[in-house]
Amino acid sequence: MTAKNILLILGDQLSLDNPVLGMGQPGRDVVVLAEVVEEATYVLHNRHKVALIFSAMRHFRETLIELGYDCLYYPLEEGLQSLEEALAAALADSGATSVYVCQCGEYRLQEHMQGWQQSLSVPIHILPDSRFLASHDDFESWAKGKKQLRMEYFYRQMRKRYGILMEPDGTPCGGKWNYDALNRKGWRAQVAVPERPVIQADAITAEVIRQVEGAFPANPGDLSQFNLAVTAESARAQFDWFVDNALGSFGCYQDGLAEESPWLFHSLISMYLNIGLLEPLPVCRAVEEAYRAGRCELADAEGFIRQVLGWREYVRGIYWHFMPTYKTRNELAADVPLPGFFWDGDTDMRCLSVALKQSLDLGYAHHIQRLMVIGNFALLAGLDVQEVCDWYLAVYVDAFEWVELPNTLGMALHADGGIMASKPYAASGKYIQRQGNHCKQCIYDPKRTTGEGACPYNSLYWRFIDRHLEAFQGNPRMSLVLANWRKRPEEEREAIVQWADEQVMAPLVQP
Repeated sequence: MTAKNILLILGDQLSLDNPVLGMGQPGRDVVVLAEVVEEATYVLHNRHKVALIFSAMRHFRETLIELGYDCLYYPLEEGLQSLEEALAAALADSGATSVYVCQCGEYRLQEHMQGWQQSLSVPIHILPDSRFLASHDDFESWAKGKKQLRMEYFYRQMRKRYGILMEPDGTPCGGKWNYDALNRKGWRAQVAVPERPVIQADAITAEVIRQVEGAFPANPGDLSQFNLAVTAESARAQFDWFVDNALGSFGCYQDGLAEESPWLFHSLISMYLNIGLLEPLPVCRAVEEAYRAGRCELADAEGFIRQVLGWREYVRGIYWHFMPTYKTRNELAADVPLPGFFWDGDTDMRCLSVALKQSLDLGYAHHIQRLMVIGNFALLAGLDVQEVCDWYLAVYVDAFEWVELPNTLGMALHADGGIMASKPYAASGKYIQRQGNHCKQCIYDPKRTTGEGACPYNSLYWRFIDRHLEAFQGNPRMSLVLANWRKRPEEEREAIVQWADEQVMAPLVQP
């Protein structure tokens, strides 16, 4: 008789295309899914994220049972502390003699996996995660010999490889690879925002929400607003709604900031891609098809596809290429403790307060809120890199370290010294005013740098430039900004830095 295997499915790998399932045989092997304490608590996860993953895992179990698999499911209340402990229980309960598991998305867990074979005394087969469009070997082959790794060139290679938005002669649709210059408009109610469909919670999800509220009372997340898909079918329906109702305005307004809507025209599918409910290639092809059918502009389709086929794959490649040392980088020596208002949004800076409260309550903020509002403030204020990264990993529904760390440490905080971005994403209040309407309801004036009512982003911006003049001296993309700062009278520069130190930074660091 053939030996029985355990097929371990992690909570962010809930896809029927998971290569682990391809190694199994329904009726012989047993699928194991476990809600374990360690994975649920290693940061203060948003309750939306916990509820999404637990409910999706339980629904995935039902799908596997329908397909004929035997399933062992260990809910959180059983108190298993780690995946290793869950595997030990499953081996004892099933009598299996080996384990198959897909390579995980976080270095922390991957290190644990490497020791399972010895601690559990059974063969542990760790399979490559084929659900991504660029394998680790693909990325390493592309990166080999390059002094700088830039997403744009990686993205072009991926477009060519998969033939997406390409003409028969091998040139990109429209003659250009990137239409980001057309994707920077502020919204300002110029186009009506479509109403998002309500996802009705079934009995499984309702029970998960009740349990998560009881088990994680101190975590962020207002579960009365839970509106996430928990099955592949429902996730696809949400994506189809986006293509039909929002994609046509996605491109030009994707950088907009709005008091009226947290969603605007964004797809809201990153969490589904990141836990396996959606696959990246089909959604890219669907958006390309919408463009070719005349249902959206090229800039809309290209902007979406660049984020999925380009950015998402590139970020994962950067993470595994530079870990584990990447996690400890802090090139700008940022060490200011994370302010308490990051956990309640209680700040008079309107744009920052809106983005923080939305992130905490919903587990969601779009990329400009994350990068140019929250991340920009953290960069300018020199907030502690590890604390900021832990915060991002905790509060967002779609956050797993492989995607969160390069985006936060690299893009937002420039703590990797330019691996992710050739210049720091630093901006004054004028950028935020240009992109949205938060400033109209703010007590601060984006036109003022010092004095009563001055926008804190403005003085912090120039303080940041002043503090890092030497570090940015050799960066050609910073030369104009540095020159403009040096041209200012010395007394003006000193007044701005003093204002930032005394009126903005001093209250941040008070105990």
